[in-house]
Amino acid sequence: MKTSHLPILLLAALLLASCGTSARLARAGAPQREQLSRQLGIPIGKRDNIALYAEAASWLGTPYRYGGTTRNGIDCSALVGNIYRSVYRRTLSRSAQDIARNDCRRIGKGSLKPGDLLFFNTSTRRRRGINHVGIYLKANRFLHASTSRGVIISNLRDDYYRRAWKHGGRPR
Repeated sequence: MKTSHLPILLLAALLLASCGTSARLARAGAPQREQLSRQLGIPIGKRDNIALYAEAASWLGTPYRYGGTTRNGIDCSALVGNIYRSVYRRTLSRSAQDIARNDCRRIGKGSLKPGDLLFFNTSTRRRRGINHVGIYLKANRFLHASTSRGVIISNLRDDYYRRAWKHGGRPR
């Protein structure tokens, strides 16, 4: 065999290997959606952003740590930032207040789509400002880092979050 044919053979082998991988991933889609649906407690269909839901599920149970940025301990804005960097290849500001102020356009609850951000003020003393952020999943469920329970999924309809709600945001 001539060495000039080697690059063509390598390219052909690479293309054939990638086609096999794609077929395996396509077959694995339904079981993965079912598993994620169980983990997250939401229905996940073929058209949903599997990358968002898989990344969200991978953070569940991570302990809360103020200023934390890793799976050993994380706060709400770092959680949102890590997921956005991984899923959407976007860098967000470091604090919930700055994300709301600098990185998003405001949206109401009725306009929320998976991946949108949710902003809250959970302070019992100061009702102004934003001190908490989460990521909307669907069906009124959102992922966030709770100070007492770590990374969890909560319901927007819960009284606590209805009272603390400030607004939604869609990153620009």
